[in-house]
Amino acid sequence: MQNLLGYAAKHSSALAHSLLRAVYPPQCLTCDELVEQEGALCATCWPQTPFIFGLCCDSCGAPLPGDDSGRPVHCDECLTLARPWDQGRAAMLYGDKARQILLGLKYYDRLDYAKPAARWMARVAAPMLRPDTLVAPVPLHWLRLLKRRYNQSALLSQALAQQLGLEHCPDLLIRARYTGTQDKRGRAGRFENVEGAFAPHKRHIDRLKGRHILLVDDVMTAGATLSAVADTCLAHNAASVRVVALARVARSE
Repeated sequence: MQNLLGYAAKHSSALAHSLLRAVYPPQCLTCDELVEQEGALCATCWPQTPFIFGLCCDSCGAPLPGDDSGRPVHCDECLTLARPWDQGRAAMLYGDKARQILLGLKYYDRLDYAKPAARWMARVAAPMLRPDTLVAPVPLHWLRLLKRRYNQSALLSQALAQQLGLEHCPDLLIRARYTGTQDKRGRAGRFENVEGAFAPHKRHIDRLKGRHILLVDDVMTAGATLSAVADTCLAHNAASVRVVALARVARSE
């Protein structure tokens, strides 16, 4: 009887989903064009979304010229700027449709972007994973969270953890002081602004010990914020830190 009820519920759910799609067919994430499945990009928007494929910097994920030989390589920036994390990746470059997706997720309540974005991030994050990896977002200060109502990085980290089947801790870390925006700050100013700004949540200090941490953020520019968060994890005995961002700002920008 229980199996029969389960089958009926599953069948009803599938029928309801089919009816919903018939009334509201899936549309492209970034325009009104119809697509075959939810969370997809249409044939016009896909080429305008600068996904990163092929050879990239092993530390920051920036695309590099040449063929991928399977050996780690680093961009000029990461050769001169030591990163506290072991590896870093980004799903796309910041620009064109990527900018539209990021701004929509960050400022315009496009929470539906998180799930497809996590699929794109999973593609680049999967090769970096270590056993017992714990996924955590870059935290927002409570004042910023109160104003925005959600942390876009936490939405991405939750969806990414689900996509990869990993443990997720949305409040593993806190932003202990308000740092304001990083916009219009130079490279040195960005690092100085976030130095010492993060701390582990008191409830989760022990969860850092000996764990491989995957930090998730929406965008990486100079890498100052991710560096400060990674330093915090390592200072509290994390085994290693790796980072993944939805987008990487090209240095020329």
